[in-house]
Amino acid sequence: GAGSPVLEPETVLLSSSELSPPASPGPRRELIAYEVKVNQRDIEDICLCCGSLQVYTQHPLFEGGMCAPCKDKFLDRLLLYDDDGYQSYCSICCSGDTLLICENPDCTRCYCFECVDTLVGPGTSGRVQAMSNWVCFLCLPFPRSGLLQRRRKWRGWLKAFCDRESGAGLETYKTVPEWKRQPVRVLTLFGDIRDELTSLGFLENGSDPGRLKHLDDVTDVVRRDVEGWGPFDLVYGSTPPIGHACARPPAWYLLQFHRILQYARPRPACPRPFFWAFVDNLVLTQEDHATATRFLETDPVTIQDVCGRTVQNAVHLWSNIPAVKSRHSALGSQEARSLLAQDWQRMKPPTQRPAKMVKNCFLPLREYFKYFSTGPTSSL
Repeated sequence: GAGSPVLEPETVLLSSSELSPPASPGPRRELIAYEVKVNQRDIEDICLCCGSLQVYTQHPLFEGGMCAPCKDKFLDRLLLYDDDGYQSYCSICCSGDTLLICENPDCTRCYCFECVDTLVGPGTSGRVQAMSNWVCFLCLPFPRSGLLQRRRKWRGWLKAFCDRESGAGLETYKTVPEWKRQPVRVLTLFGDIRDELTSLGFLENGSDPGRLKHLDDVTDVVRRDVEGWGPFDLVYGSTPPIGHACARPPAWYLLQFHRILQYARPRPACPRPFFWAFVDNLVLTQEDHATATRFLETDPVTIQDVCGRTVQNAVHLWSNIPAVKSRHSALGSQEARSLLAQDWQRMKPPTQRPAKMVKNCFLPLREYFKYFSTGPTSSL
């Protein structure tokens, strides 16, 4: 943020012992500096995450290469978030046990001690820890810190990387700089997620109710209605819970969600980030599942609330929100679904409502929309 102290750029002087040649075979992080400074190897030809010289692609955020195993790990983990709203893994290597958190209030990124000490300079992690207000390498006004060089237009690099390497079939959106982020505009169908989004900081508590529109019955809703209420950034829908009295078949909710989703989508080639999520509370048939996957053009994941060896609640989720598939298991066989439903039906009432179960799936949206600070009374 403005006025926050930053870690100034410095010339890192490495002793001869720190630039010694390899003592054992195999990739080692500490050899990156040796390869660049002594062997004059281009850092783009070294995996920034592990030190391997078997480079598969380029790191999307910082100048440097990336081997195939580290690429897979990066794709799976980059947009996973902890409950506190910060990314779960290091933004460089997507590993790390102890993480340094960027204190820019609009940033969610973390960096592991090993990356910082290896790429910026020995002892840097200790100096960062001692700072009262550290701003990270993607937020600093200058692009280089030691061997760590931020890519120009890294948001475009990240989008291209995800589109090219993920193979998921769903196009990703460029993350939005914090100064451009606007409050999210939400359309919820059949299930209201206002409390969940407020507790995550996406909606302000008690103000601007127009940011979320909730509809229980969409039978008479036409395209002109949705376009007049919108534009929307997030469309959410769900089937009713098992045992909930309902006059309509479960597939009706899926088909109506898909219809309204088409009305709410931005026009083709529009770069504006647009997200959606549809939750099935284990009431759709196997045929309905196949229809949902075909219409929504992505596979579902299973989210479970497990206590001991008993499934207390479970839902199936189709969504284009980043990293949902990384955090949760892919949908299993028909037999697994049947067992899941049987377990779930033994536990009545469910321990938590479905919207609360999928709440943390919305955390990656912090990269796209304005975040409002949440007080202790707003948490669910």
